[in-house]
Amino acid sequence: MQKITKEVYLKWYEDMLFWRKFEDKLAAVYIQQKVRGFLHLYNGQEAVLAGALHAMDLTKDKMITAYRNHVQPIGMGVDPKRVMAELYGKATGTSQGLGGSMHIFSKEHRFYGGHGIVGGQIPLGAGIAFGDKYHGSDAVTICCFGDGAARQGSLHETFNLAMLWNLPVVFVCENNGYAMGTSVERTANHTDIWKLGLGYEMPSGPVDGMNPIKVAEAFDEAIQRARKGGGPSFLEVKTYRYRGHSMSDAQHYRTKDEVEEYKKIDPITQVKDIILEEKYATEEEIKVIDKRVKSLVSECEKFAEESPYPDKNVMYDAVYEQEDYPFIQHKL
Repeated sequence: MQKITKEVYLKWYEDMLFWRKFEDKLAAVYIQQKVRGFLHLYNGQEAVLAGALHAMDLTKDKMITAYRNHVQPIGMGVDPKRVMAELYGKATGTSQGLGGSMHIFSKEHRFYGGHGIVGGQIPLGAGIAFGDKYHGSDAVTICCFGDGAARQGSLHETFNLAMLWNLPVVFVCENNGYAMGTSVERTANHTDIWKLGLGYEMPSGPVDGMNPIKVAEAFDEAIQRARKGGGPSFLEVKTYRYRGHSMSDAQHYRTKDEVEEYKKIDPITQVKDIILEEKYATEEEIKVIDKRVKSLVSECEKFAEESPYPDKNVMYDAVYEQEDYPFIQHKL
């Protein structure tokens, strides 16, 4: 892993702040009904992505995740304007407006979604890693899911085969504490989700998901193990989301005081404090970054607003059609 330098801290701050403000803007336009359907925001979990990207080789490594998936492709290199346009359902979006909030995707940047089925991406992540191993690539796949998805049977089936075939994949449970709205304590008789990997003799462990440094270190160890042929790992990254599971979540399962306590260890604030303490930037230079982030979010919104909706025929272009399908006609 490359050293965590002044430049890294400044990049982390700008990236995480942009992801936060990007999601905040989506929340605002969702209320205006410019974005429809479900909307799952990443606020509070930014350190997980920042640390992961630092440890990854973005020229070959891949990522797949669930439906809380707007900022990951941006981190992987996708134009944020196209991501916002996709959420607006516009033709300039990453999937021409046909995917929407839960299905951001970019083959070019090796981001494979965006999946609406809980835990559905777990076996797919192992499948991507299987493909890399089959073709002799040393690329590693990062397969992310939430604490709710960790209760799916597909996880156990996938862990078993991933270990059996020694696949180059890092399984990541982003444990934000509540799945949709049920605490971890109420879903199983254990709260250390990472221990599920031990039953398969998979290297597993917990990670402080509010600190990008801790995340980067843990991801680097797991990625290097996989790249050298050491097989899969399982990381339980303990994080927290400040917003509800989705925009329709009334959040009756937790108190405002609890949310405020977690905001005291906000990943963006942690990185900003280090920048100021180490004199990597002054308050005035931080304000310049803040202004740049605000401007970019506005550009994304403007692009999405002004982009056209896709032609209705595009919907049919994405559906498989076999003209000579051998159907049976029954004569009366």
